[in-house]
Parts: sequence; structure tokens; C-alpha cells
Amino acid sequence: MSSHPSLDALNTPVAWADPRGAILGVNPAFSRWLGVSARRLLGQPLAALEIEGDAMARFLDNTDGRDMLRLHRMAVAMPGEAPRFAEGWLSRTDGGGWLLEAHPVDEFPSPDPAQALPSAFGAALKGLAHELRNPLAGLKGAAQLLARRAGHRGDNDDERELIALIESEIGRLNGLLDQLLSPSPPRPHAPLNIHAVLERVLRLAEAEGGWSVRLQRDYDPSLPELPGDADRLTQAVWNLVRNALQAGAASIVLRTRVEHGSRIHDHLHAMALRVEIVDDGRGVPDELAEHLFLPLVSGRAEGSGLGLALAQQVAREHRGTLSYRSRPGHTVFTLLLPQPQDGEEESRHVH
Repeated sequence: MSSHPSLDALNTPVAWADPRGAILGVNPAFSRWLGVSARRLLGQPLAALEIEGDAMARFLDNTDGRDMLRLHRMAVAMPGEAPRFAEGWLSRTDGGGWLLEAHPVDEFPSPDPAQALPSAFGAALKGLAHELRNPLAGLKGAAQLLARRAGHRGDNDDERELIALIESEIGRLNGLLDQLLSPSPPRPHAPLNIHAVLERVLRLAEAEGGWSVRLQRDYDPSLPELPGDADRLTQAVWNLVRNALQAGAASIVLRTRVEHGSRIHDHLHAMALRVEIVDDGRGVPDELAEHLFLPLVSGRAEGSGLGLALAQQVAREHRGTLSYRSRPGHTVFTLLLPQPQDGEEESRHVH
């Protein structure tokens, strides 16, 4: 049976099939959910699991040309077994096969699929965390060696700054891994300067994009401090900027503004901070527009589909939203974060 380490670690039941719809493999969560062995599922028609209706069978015939099907309270089971009910998605993979993601209704009773994304996304990252430990340790050792050599040679400030940036990012990534492997309560938000976050991201972009990309600042210097998690916001904005780099952008603009009277999650806020990442890359493909923020969805064959899902989760943690508008040559991702007013207690969205 084919194996997908990142899917195997998910607590969300997932099955994958070949272009004809025959099951190539399932993750352990899928086997446990249906109460049958993975070996028994191997080779079975994916559509045959649906015991009420024929939505999957019709979709697999590709009669409507779509690449993703939203499944509402589907009933699935192997012959002779009790039915299981779930919300879910059936989508085409980059290789032409199919991926079924099921969210049992007892686990995710809300009809809003967005409520299930943080759990599925966190589980996917947790499965990757172990694999990242060794390369990060190697990078940390190499950075420390470079720092010692730079100190002995008296290298210039730019080189020392780059080494410090590498060490800082390794420390931040190790902290993320610690949180994934040994979850602890989110740390309290503290006042931060959003421009310090953006400057750190720009330094990362300069290191990755070199001189081939023009990076521009369009800051409102009057912005007040914002309560938040600087590391998480750095990760979110960096993911958005890196997406722009991978979309072939020649120019990226980071813009900040104050917005008054903003409605966020059905709440009206007197003041909000707007962060925009503007690029002139290829834009968001039309076929990804409706499910761009779902985990494991990517417009690149080598993409993990996790970057935008994480950025959206970070926005939620800060009571904010992440949205976008896009056409070829002009894409804008907007992070809107409410600014608590004097006397207003900030509520937290947890991981």
C-alpha cells in the first residue's frame, strides 16, 4: 500500500485513489474510523464506500469538470459494516488521482468546514515535526560554526547580520516544533510593532530572493503597537511573501494602514490594522480560488498546501481575517487585525 507520511500522521480520516477511483491507500485514522483494516480497503472503488446517494460516483466520472466536491453528511461503509457519517471533500490530486478527506460529524458537528481546519492542519504539521528535527540541528551547528569563523575574521556587519538571522529563524522553527510535539497553552499576546515583524520578513525575502525581486515598503508610521505573537505573525506574513516569490513576482510591496469601523467576524471594531502583501506574480489559479486556504491544497506540484492554511490560522489567533483578491500580474493578500481600544479586553483564539 502506498504511504504518505504527512497524511499518516493526521487524526483526520483520509483515503487516496488512482485516476480510476480505486483506493491506493488510507491513513490509520481512516481505517480506525471505518473499523476495517487498510488491507481490506486496498483496491476497492472509492465511490462504493458511499452507501447513500451517488455524489462521489458522479463526481469521479468528471461530468461537471470540477476538481473538488464538497460532501455534506456523507454515509460511508464497507459491505456488512455499520455506516459512518462525515462532512468532507473529494478532490483531484496533482498526479490525476483522488483524495478523500472525511471529518466525522461527531468530531466536527458544525456545518462550517472552517471550524475543522485548525485541527486537521495542526495534525498534519505534527506529523512532519519529527522529520524536521535532524536537518534543523545540522543547520544550527553550521550557523554556529559560521558565527565563530566570522568573529575570527572580523567579517562585515552584513554577514554577521545574516548569520544572526539564520540562528534566529532556527530558534523560531525549533520553538514551533516543540509546540507541535508537546502542545502547551498559547503564550499571552504582548505589545508588538508590526513593522518590526515586516522588517524581519523582508530580511528573509532578501536572503531567499536575492536581487531578482524588488521589495518595497509602504508603511504608515503612525500605527500603534498591536497585542500579538511576533513569531506567529512573522511566520504568517513570511508564508504570504514566499508564495509571491514562488509565483514569479518581480515586485513585492508590504503595506500597512489603519482602518476605522471594520467589521471582522460579525463584530464592529473602531480600529483595525491592515497589512497588505501586494505582488505582480502569476496570480491565484481559478481552479484553486474556492479552496485556497484548505490544508494540502497547492497550485504547485512540489507544494505542501500548508502555508496559507497556517497564515489563516494565525489571523484567527489574533481575532483577525485573511483574504485576497487576484488577477495575473496583481495579487493582494490582506491581513486585517482588530486593535483593542482602551479598556477593551482582548479575547484569544487558541491553537
